[in-house]
Amino acid sequence: MTVDQKLREEIAELIIGSLDLEDIAASEIDPAAALFGDGLCLDSIDALELAFVIAQRYGIKLRSDGEDNEVIFASLNSLACYIAENRTNWEG
Repeated sequence: MTVDQKLREEIAELIIGSLDLEDIAASEIDPAAALFGDGLCLDSIDALELAFVIAQRYGIKLRSDGEDNEVIFASLNSLACYIAENRTNWEG
């Protein structure tokens, strides 16, 4: 699936805003880089926070023990693709 650039930018802003990341701008997030570990360096608490705001914004319920979480949260691109395929309340 092709990643919608507008949606990807919106999600990058959501990540920065919801996690209060002050050392990086949304435009500086490499869409293909890992969100966790060596990439953006998010942790499990960030994942919970991010899952919460995704549920609020896009109507997508992500479970903390979801077997697909590693794939969904692999990168900004993968997260944007997942949201595009599963959102229920988005007006783009």
